[in-house]
Amino acid sequence: MNEMIISNLKEVHNRIEAACKLSGRNTNDVQLLLATKTVPADKIKIAIEAGETLMGENKMQELRDKDFDLKGLNIERHFIGHLQTNKIKDVLKYVSCIQSLDRLNLAQELDKQLQKEGRNLDVFIQVNTSFEESKFGLPPHEVISFIREIKKYGTLKIKGLMTIGLLDVEKEKMLPSLRLLREIRDDIYNAKIEGTGDLKLSMGMSQDLELAIAEGSNLVRIGTSIFGNRFLGKDIWNENIAE
Repeated sequence: MNEMIISNLKEVHNRIEAACKLSGRNTNDVQLLLATKTVPADKIKIAIEAGETLMGENKMQELRDKDFDLKGLNIERHFIGHLQTNKIKDVLKYVSCIQSLDRLNLAQELDKQLQKEGRNLDVFIQVNTSFEESKFGLPPHEVISFIREIKKYGTLKIKGLMTIGLLDVEKEKMLPSLRLLREIRDDIYNAKIEGTGDLKLSMGMSQDLELAIAEGSNLVRIGTSIFGNRFLGKDIWNENIAE
């Protein structure tokens, strides 16, 4: 099992390097985030011990349940799932960044709690670039006005934009939702909003990481290609499947 995870990690890094080379980008500009939804802590530890330093969880309960086994390891944890306001206090115990900020009341409650704790927090604005009703995120046309509102909260440090692109077997159908996030970032730059001169893009998963890197992704969130398939959201390990 150790060997499979390590082999998969090497393959993913090879894919990232090849995509960067093809698009004329420096591999240092693209970071791998371990997407660890439903992945047991012992499997995550294998990847950390192999040199990975960034992971993302979707649910507060998983952050809490895995914390004991991961405590003390060199890993930075991000929250990449939909965050309910009543879970803010608990989530903040474990993460240095929330990549799914998508509504004003969430920003207000985060700021309120962060002020109590006397700390700041890195955030990514989640954008629904695929226009799917099943996905969370701001509509693209609301992003700039939302950022202007968020700038009022000094505890929130906007680091970039995040999206979950449209997943399909045809590349031509997946590409527009990834390209749109880059175009939104360009629009933000053109708006010259203070403090938004270096925004990162978090997009790309196992199926579309090459397309995402070609469109400027700085963070690819990879789970299946490293840890195997996760069936129906259950914590099931399949040693025969790496994608």
